[in-house]
Amino acid sequence: MKNKLAIFEDYKIRRIYDEETETWYFSVVDIIQVLIQQSDFQAARNYWKVLKNRLNKEGSESVTKCNRLKLEAADGKKYLTDVASPEVLLRLIQSIPSPKAEPIKLWLAKVGYERMQDMADPARSLDRAREYWQQHGRSEKWIQQRMMGQETRNKLTDYWKDHDIKKDTEFAILTNIIHQEWAGVAVKEHKKLKGLKAQNLRDHMSEAELIFTALAELSTRQIAETIEATGMKENEDAGKKGGGIARKARVDLEEKTGRNVVTGENFLPPGRKKISDE
Repeated sequence: MKNKLAIFEDYKIRRIYDEETETWYFSVVDIIQVLIQQSDFQAARNYWKVLKNRLNKEGSESVTKCNRLKLEAADGKKYLTDVASPEVLLRLIQSIPSPKAEPIKLWLAKVGYERMQDMADPARSLDRAREYWQQHGRSEKWIQQRMMGQETRNKLTDYWKDHDIKKDTEFAILTNIIHQEWAGVAVKEHKKLKGLKAQNLRDHMSEAELIFTALAELSTRQIAETIEATGMKENEDAGKKGGGIARKARVDLEEKTGRNVVTGENFLPPGRKKISDE
């Protein structure tokens, strides 16, 4: 995990990046401190304590979806702190009357989270992604493969959601199983090979890596659908089999070409590139 401060106006908001789920988690108390315009951190903690109890009694899912991770406090030590993803934070903000509610929402969108707009208009998300990749020099062929791969990924995650895979951690575990099977390395190892940190691994894959990722996830879904896989155990088995199909194809291609499919090549700016020896 990677810690980093974000700034909203003059407020410092602690956040932490989970590389496995590729999600930023923000300190709930820090966000509340902004919303209630309270310079006293303890007052913000008390406000959150009362609000959390009320939401718990109301059966709000927002509270149950908050995690507790270690963040650095003012004394330099790390303590378990309530954190939430942008999606959960946007729900929590609705419970706090504040003139800063809209600015905070806009700020969350500005730092890269436009989930609500995307849900209302999925085409907006696709257009923004295409524009982003074009600006970063990706070819039209690469962009097409990236978007086709994402569609394959979405169909798989939709299947998981409908078959008792609910938690982000479970999604990450299954994704890693599939990746390990086809690529021979875990997601975290693949990112390290490419010299990536908070960046999205798929945004730095070669055309071949994207194709084999899509093949592994397509195979996994079709196997899962065939056996009606439900829950972690059955979907783990489907993931290993689906990833295995792509692994066999990868090994066959590598034997025919003498080139590795999985490499350290990336699209990082000059000076930050890390390319593996083949």
